[in-house]
Amino acid sequence: MGGVFGVASKEDCTLDLFFGVDYHSHLGTSRGGLAVYSNEGRFEHSIHNIKNSPFRTKFENDLDELRGKIGIGCISDYEPQPLLVNSHLGSFAITTVGIVTNKDELIKEVRENSGTHFLEMSGGEINQTELIVTLIDQKDTIFEGIKYVQEKIQGSMTMLIMTKDGIYGARDKLGRTPLQIGHKDGAYCISFENFAYVNLGYKDCHELGPAEIVYMNADGYEILQQPGKKMKICTFLWIYYGYPTASYEGVNVETMRYNCGKYLAMRDKDSVHPDCVAGVPDSGTAHAVGYANESGIPFTRPFIKYTPTWPRSFMPTNQEQRNLIAHMKLIPVQPLIKGKKILLIDDSIVRGTQLRETTDFLYESGAEEVHIRPACPPLVFGCKYLNFSRSKSEMDLITRRIIEQFEGKDVSMETLQEYCDPDNPKYEKMVEQIRKQLHFTTLRFHRLDDMLASVGINPENCCTYCWNGKE
Repeated sequence: MGGVFGVASKEDCTLDLFFGVDYHSHLGTSRGGLAVYSNEGRFEHSIHNIKNSPFRTKFENDLDELRGKIGIGCISDYEPQPLLVNSHLGSFAITTVGIVTNKDELIKEVRENSGTHFLEMSGGEINQTELIVTLIDQKDTIFEGIKYVQEKIQGSMTMLIMTKDGIYGARDKLGRTPLQIGHKDGAYCISFENFAYVNLGYKDCHELGPAEIVYMNADGYEILQQPGKKMKICTFLWIYYGYPTASYEGVNVETMRYNCGKYLAMRDKDSVHPDCVAGVPDSGTAHAVGYANESGIPFTRPFIKYTPTWPRSFMPTNQEQRNLIAHMKLIPVQPLIKGKKILLIDDSIVRGTQLRETTDFLYESGAEEVHIRPACPPLVFGCKYLNFSRSKSEMDLITRRIIEQFEGKDVSMETLQEYCDPDNPKYEKMVEQIRKQLHFTTLRFHRLDDMLASVGINPENCCTYCWNGKE
């Protein structure tokens, strides 16, 4: 994933930009970057590795060099950005969020048609944002270039482009990721997460629709392209990625997670009798609060996440390191575990490794039972729109490994759909096998219909590909 933030102000924007980007740190795992059009009339930028250090500590010493009235920045999942560009369209800075799944095809096409070369990142990869720049540069204006990108790429691409006079903001074609504008006296900002500007004095002003393109400066914003009619916002934003204070399409993340827990409790009514409800910190906590509120079963915290020095558990690229860090961060509260029947809610089950270790950890600490309730349905398909998981193959998913055990390697889409249907015996068989492998007392996933009801917007506007394989 990743997050972006931009500011256009009549006064210096550096601190607003700095804190606005910092508030997106929960979304990114690799690099942070800031770019401004300086008071001296130059584009300036700074990019740092933030894998094991907070964004704030890496950029505090750069602020005096990044003074200006207009700027953009990002927390990036992988590639270094923002990029500074000088082309026939003029000079500008660009930052993006998303994934181009037809990147190789587009790179080949660009090379054959124009002979353009690309700079190579470590590992032999080409910076995805550099490809976006190359596509934009094929048109006569930045606006036409953005529209061209929306037409050409597969996947998703939300972007901010800063010129010396203003900022172009474009939400991806199907609105899989959000983009929202805030306003205060003398300044406008544009942000992935709307909560990022609240403490900076901005108020919600406008939420871009799918494929909508705006141009913003310190005096206001202009809609250059009206939003499209079709939207497929990522539902996983509410389940896991979004910060609790954020809202998308008018739906607050924390509220949606309470709803998830409520629906899970309603499905569980009288079928299990735990002593307490807990959430895997941090993303499972709000779901657990919702479950406890609905069921009347006490909410407790049988383990606490130690966060002062440990980075996020999925930061390391090595799975073994991620599992170790996830384990080291959770410290048990023995009196809340020993002899207890615990119902535990996590945001999802991907590989299952970490949750199995957490469950075993609870048993070793004296728990009598551990009932697991993931806040979303079984993940059966790898995301090809936002790359929210580092999984390189769908066989990294525990569901697909179990389906292969039952069906063999060549599994048709029709068969996979059977495993996605909670009313199908094959689904029940898969869930039971997951329960056995991961050592749970009981296991019940959130149903897709209940999860969509928890969001509360038109289900047709929500992307559910990773759960049912439907575009």
